[in-house]
Amino acid sequence: MAHAGKDDQKVLGAERPPGRGGGSGHEAAGESSQAECCTELCGLHLSSCHECLELENSTIESIRCASAEDIPDLPYDAGGGNGVADAGRPERGAGSTSLTGKAPNILLYVGPDAQEAPGRLRQVRSVLADCVDPDGYTLYHLPEESARRDPWPDNCVLLVVAGGEPVSEAVHRRVLAYLAQGGKVLGLASSFVPAGCQLTSRAALQGTVQSLVFSGTGGSPVRLSVLGSGRVYKQGPGEPTHLGQLHGCLDGADQDRLIVHVPVGARGGEAVLCQVHLELPPDSSVVQTEEDFNLLKSSNERRYEVLKEILRALGLRCDAQRVPALTPLHLLPAAEEIRGPLTQWLEKCVAAGGEIKSSKLSLRLVASHTPDMEVTPTALPVVTDPAAFSCAHFDLEIYRQNLQTKQLGKVILFAEVTSSTMNLLEGLMFETPQEMGLIAIAVRQTQGKGRGGNVWLSPLGCALSTLLVSVPLRSPLGQRIPFVQHLMSLAVVEAVRSAPGYQDINLRVKWPNDIYYGDLMKLGGVLVNSTLVGETFYILIGCGFNVTNSNPTICINDLIAEHNRKHGAALAPLRADYLIARTVTVLESLMDTFQDAGPSGVLPLYYKYWVHSGQRVRLGSAEGPEVWIVGLDDSGFLQVYQEGGQVVTVHPDGNSFDMLRNLIVPKQP
Repeated sequence: MAHAGKDDQKVLGAERPPGRGGGSGHEAAGESSQAECCTELCGLHLSSCHECLELENSTIESIRCASAEDIPDLPYDAGGGNGVADAGRPERGAGSTSLTGKAPNILLYVGPDAQEAPGRLRQVRSVLADCVDPDGYTLYHLPEESARRDPWPDNCVLLVVAGGEPVSEAVHRRVLAYLAQGGKVLGLASSFVPAGCQLTSRAALQGTVQSLVFSGTGGSPVRLSVLGSGRVYKQGPGEPTHLGQLHGCLDGADQDRLIVHVPVGARGGEAVLCQVHLELPPDSSVVQTEEDFNLLKSSNERRYEVLKEILRALGLRCDAQRVPALTPLHLLPAAEEIRGPLTQWLEKCVAAGGEIKSSKLSLRLVASHTPDMEVTPTALPVVTDPAAFSCAHFDLEIYRQNLQTKQLGKVILFAEVTSSTMNLLEGLMFETPQEMGLIAIAVRQTQGKGRGGNVWLSPLGCALSTLLVSVPLRSPLGQRIPFVQHLMSLAVVEAVRSAPGYQDINLRVKWPNDIYYGDLMKLGGVLVNSTLVGETFYILIGCGFNVTNSNPTICINDLIAEHNRKHGAALAPLRADYLIARTVTVLESLMDTFQDAGPSGVLPLYYKYWVHSGQRVRLGSAEGPEVWIVGLDDSGFLQVYQEGGQVVTVHPDGNSFDMLRNLIVPKQP
């Protein structure tokens, strides 16, 4: 089946999408009030920018500035609200990730011990990173306070509990609740046990090398040398009638159980609990003698085999792939009118030595690339001859045909593989003329960035880009920079759903910066970093969304295939180059509309596609008062309706799992 965009000469999105009205009568009053607002609040605005925008512009806690413009009432959305959750889920082929709605996060809880936790975390993270598919999962530390308070159970595919200290009662309850809801737990020498199991001390086993017999889902038992924790599992009151298929016991007459596989509840929850140190390498400081080291070293390959079989039994993929090598960059004009300014800029750079340096990397301009040229994360050759460019995964002509902008996205800095597109442009954002409209595009990233320091997985099939835009401080959007992330996520959705025939593809926006399949699963996100220089914001908009890659969650072409199956349609799958160009085109149109009409010019379209219509959330905690989301305020924060009839603005509480959980009402000055 041909990909849409390859032969499509007609550019969609060149005009402003319908529904983004201008409101000319409102505009004049808005301009007058806005100018007054800037005069009165500019000092507060700049202080907020200095403290918040440098590190975390993707959250909309960064800037608040009053405005006289009113947010219109939410339009009725027949396709949104509760009806979204009832939409059919795409069927996936054998071997693909099931649509559980879980983020592909593995959370590592290593206990509250401040001294032991850092070292233990490094050990657990290291061994798991060597086992699981690096394109499929990210590993995060789950601190004690977050384990007690934050909404982590909805945001992980596996919880790893490591360390021998007693698990606090509060955390124990949350882990049990997670299991009861179908969660997966791996215990590594941990004191955690669900109902029906209990631990018994065996002091002779602590810190000593023992022979383990491990039986998995098939094949012969595996014998290996392991480091014991000093405890074994015994039958407890109410033990399940049968354990899971995995088990491990001492190789001897006693056959004490060291690994148990425990099903929990009726929703598929399960825990694999180990009282052997599968997380420790043979050279760990716990290993005392050369003889023990040799025994463990000889079993090291089997240790990994056992751990991978356990992880697979818990539903994870362990087909780890080698991180691809970095490739040189290519500087490409995407429009004829930009060739002149680009050539002049290149001549100026070459005259100055042909190298551009920033705090993170050095870009060296070259006419062509030879195999002996070194490519490192901090030193990258940039090929300036467009004739030397060729890539199987990015068609420059498709991008050119579908880019219809006045300025944005006109010059491409392209890489097959790079560390991060955001890093590339941080070195160039003040070096290039604004009219060049610089965009960095990559096929793969090795260190993709997400909100709040999170990692964005970047397997082959993602549309990955960082766009440089500039916004005057004293403009409607300049006074509401948090809206930039909303406009970008909206642009991705509109780029797909405004294409002829694709209007019913169930792609939506989730506040503040995510792109979702209905309200079920994330398939993209936005990260915004801003720097204020004089009277201008220089903004890097990073965006990644899944186009052709079904893993680790879901992709746009999965939604298209499901739409075709349900409706007997024949929509072609889409391409990343096509969608990046359309997204940039729609974004420029949305930004123009915002500058002309303020939030009221874009919010009707945003509300049409967002997932939160009438959604209920709780304030403060899972037991807090229930409120209803009604829209965004003038600064881009959520507004909620309380039972007493009051509409208030709420802020995230700072948890890194779900910004819609534990929302708080800010204190009034």
